[in-house]
Amino acid sequence: MSLGPRLEFRQSQSLVMTPQLRQAIKLLQFSNLEVAAFVEEELERNPLLEHDERPEIVGERPAPDQQDRPQESADSADLVAASSMPDAGEGPLDAEFDGYEALGPADGLSMPSSASGSGGSQSFETDDRGLEDILETRVSLREHLGEQLRLAFAERVDRLIGAHLIALLEPSGRLSVESEVIAQLLGADGVRVEHVRQRMMAFDPVGMFARTLPECLAAQLRERNRLDPCMVALLENLDHLGRRDMKVLMAVCRVDWDDLQQMIAEIRALDPKPGANWDVAALQPVIPDVLMRAAPGGDWILELNPETIPRVLVNEAFYARVSKSAEREAKSFLTERLATANWLVKSLQQRAQTILKVASEIVRRQDGFFRHGVSHLRPLILRDIADVVSLHESTVSRVTANKYIATPRGIFELKYFFTTAIAGSGGENHSAEAVRHRIRAMVGAEAPDDVLSDDAIVATLRREGVDIARRTVAKYREALRIPSSVQRKREKALMS
Repeated sequence: MSLGPRLEFRQSQSLVMTPQLRQAIKLLQFSNLEVAAFVEEELERNPLLEHDERPEIVGERPAPDQQDRPQESADSADLVAASSMPDAGEGPLDAEFDGYEALGPADGLSMPSSASGSGGSQSFETDDRGLEDILETRVSLREHLGEQLRLAFAERVDRLIGAHLIALLEPSGRLSVESEVIAQLLGADGVRVEHVRQRMMAFDPVGMFARTLPECLAAQLRERNRLDPCMVALLENLDHLGRRDMKVLMAVCRVDWDDLQQMIAEIRALDPKPGANWDVAALQPVIPDVLMRAAPGGDWILELNPETIPRVLVNEAFYARVSKSAEREAKSFLTERLATANWLVKSLQQRAQTILKVASEIVRRQDGFFRHGVSHLRPLILRDIADVVSLHESTVSRVTANKYIATPRGIFELKYFFTTAIAGSGGENHSAEAVRHRIRAMVGAEAPDDVLSDDAIVATLRREGVDIARRTVAKYREALRIPSSVQRKREKALMS
């Protein structure tokens, strides 16, 4: 046996994940707001990209619910293929990658608060600012409490104690630190700290700086002049209210059923966490990515929402004019910007066609839901869609994430239509969402003298062909926030 160097050729396949391919994969799972923000950033740093101001003709695609497979268009298949990317050696777009991370500041991607990046008018005669630009900015919760603190207390010591209490506030508005501990930290009197805390519990929003839930609710009831002895007794027995033990509550509070119902309604109208919703940002309205409407022949017509499709063009004329007289370094920069611009346009087109392709197959599979309701929702997994549209399951997962469809029954996330299957008699499976809907309907229709137990619900569902276990019914009932049969029986007995 001899040792020595030798030359050997080996052939192997590998997938190199370039930054362009990585961003293309991320574009699939971006929401329409995130895509708009990304495109605006590209428009700012790429001189060869510009907004497409031409009037758009939106194409439509019917969902062929009478066909076994959706019709494949040649352009869609080409767009999904890896050859649509600038570098053919980058690999297929729907390959599985386990180690990727979401784009962030380290990738050069920032998410501005507004997706609209149109420039302002050059004339001072018109005011083209949006409503969000002229609305008054809401102060933070601590600033709001600080302003009330300066007005409520004249003594410097009390203001110092109050400022320390504000700094110790939890996000919910509770104060978990005892007054004695705060007094030791500040070198103040514990009685004075507790006095300041009691006064600050009346600040807006009322109920802040409370240590327990009953104390928080009591402060709000005191503000409404409704903290009578009956209410105090109810607050001291909130655990019985959680168990819905109404007979004990009526005995403790010394009221009848009608008065107890009114007291419970007042309790439910209070805010148990007065500080939780103060600094929450305003909710953004959901803009659907796909629009769906009924066709005259009974089928469904799907089209992409033009408001969610960024429209950009590559200014090749500018590149041809400038690159002729540009120096070597400038020409290299323009060539690189041209490749990036072409990649972005193709990636956006690929993303739009893939979303429409996947949404069409989902609509075809869930045709019964759109025609008859939740009870006809079919079990569906990612593999079912991926096998039909010739994509990887990870690609289908990215496409359906944060994407919404506007249907005659409302706006739904595409992920909503993927539900687990529950076995049924005769080999037919049932959707878990449909079973939960059926349980809610059965409980809502039960008579006061015939409250359904979990075993009774299981028996009814099995007669309807759903093979389900009792623990599964209990899990679904708890997820729907439906009390147990014992608690429901107590409530219905008192109401009758």
